[in-house]
Amino acid sequence: MIEKTERTTPSRYASQRGSHDENVIFPILDEALFCTISYAEGNQPFSIPQSFVRMGNYIYLHGSVGSHFIRTLADGRPVCLSVMLADEIVVAKTAFNHSVNYRSVVIFSTGEVIEDQQLKYDAFKALTEKMVPGSWDYLKPMTEKEMAKTTAIGFPIIEASAKVRQGEPGQVETEMGLPIWTGLIPIKPIRQQPIPDDYGKKLPLPEHLKY
Repeated sequence: MIEKTERTTPSRYASQRGSHDENVIFPILDEALFCTISYAEGNQPFSIPQSFVRMGNYIYLHGSVGSHFIRTLADGRPVCLSVMLADEIVVAKTAFNHSVNYRSVVIFSTGEVIEDQQLKYDAFKALTEKMVPGSWDYLKPMTEKEMAKTTAIGFPIIEASAKVRQGEPGQVETEMGLPIWTGLIPIKPIRQQPIPDDYGKKLPLPEHLKY
């Protein structure tokens, strides 16, 4: 269950745009391919982008056992994970009133190294399927050696909130008559046609890559 806390309550537009509802938070996490993980080490702030996947009430990351970044997160220090999906640029009659339609999530959590091999396998599969849907059964099966070289870390989604801005530009009554165009510029990312490398050119495009 997601908790509402002072640091997960937006300081502006909390009632209009903020949410602690799983039905708002989880779809944003499921759509986003990347998050940013912020933490401190040696009195120095760090902020690292990373691919991730949500399974239930956890965020899962994978990385090499030799990665300093992964080893740092594995010690259970507090982190902040953030995600933003930008949907449209909101064009108003003045630069002051320009905005962005977006969906975002902020999570405060601590990492837990996944020792259970089945859960680790399932999380790796879920991340692979999120990044390249339909690919897991097509690929060469993951080996025990590859699993041993990989660390999986789970972050419970307990203290989290979403903030969403959708809609048209706000209109100021005194500016309504100005002959200045207003509206939305869509900027959503899309998956495009896959580009084969030299070896891939020798093979037909598999069905799961045909978008």
